[in-house]
Amino acid sequence: MEMKKRLTLELRNKKPGEVKELVLDNCRSDDGKIVGLSSDFENLEFLSMININLLSVSNLPKLNKLRKLELSDNRISGGLEVLAERTPNLTHLNLSGNKIKDINTLEPLKKLPNLHSLDLFNCEVTMLINYRESVFTLLPQLTYLDGFDADDQEAPDSDPEADGDGLEDEYENGEGEEEEDDDEEDDLDEEVIDEEDDEDDDLEGEEEEDGVDDEEEDEEEDGEDEEDDEADDDLPRGEKRKRNLEDEGEEDPEDEEDDEDD
Repeated sequence: MEMKKRLTLELRNKKPGEVKELVLDNCRSDDGKIVGLSSDFENLEFLSMININLLSVSNLPKLNKLRKLELSDNRISGGLEVLAERTPNLTHLNLSGNKIKDINTLEPLKKLPNLHSLDLFNCEVTMLINYRESVFTLLPQLTYLDGFDADDQEAPDSDPEADGDGLEDEYENGEGEEEEDDDEEDDLDEEVIDEEDDEDDDLEGEEEEDGVDDEEEDEEEDGEDEEDDEADDDLPRGEKRKRNLEDEGEEDPEDEEDDEDD
């Protein structure tokens, strides 16, 4: 995609003066130069033009508020004095993967007093003897070169939001909330299980009581039958036989004879 068309898409119906961040990575520049970008982007703070086949930054407009400039993976070999003239407040500059070979090529950057981070990964200049010491000596305002200071201490993350730390915190908080919700659900499940166990114990207790009651009733009935049998044994034989016949619904033959005599 051509740079002009990419710029139109990136604006998204906004005015250039309303844009603070602009990413034009992987588009096509005309003849290795910047096209379509103007000083109307007066509030631009972050500009990324990675891998757009740039040979020169000579067409870079005046951008007084620009702080971070990404120019990695291009073919820039010099002409850095333009940066000092048109981006005076630059703090971060990434020239990794370009054609910079000599330390002297970096000398115009001395005029950027706020520049404290410079990246030159995969540039031929990094192969020079005493490369790091030479750059820190040439550019005393630098704090970090290729991500490390003069004492080889790694640079901290300067932009947590850009690195996604904020999103990680939100994700962790979300997980914490989910874990709390899971704990609450586990507690509820345990309570339900305890209640079910209590109900089962109550039912078992009731069944045991019912069994005891039934046994007691059976024992009482047996006891009553035994008492009746014992009472029958105490009766005279004729009375006992008579009672048995009455229980069976039959009449005593003797009674029948008496009735006949009558």
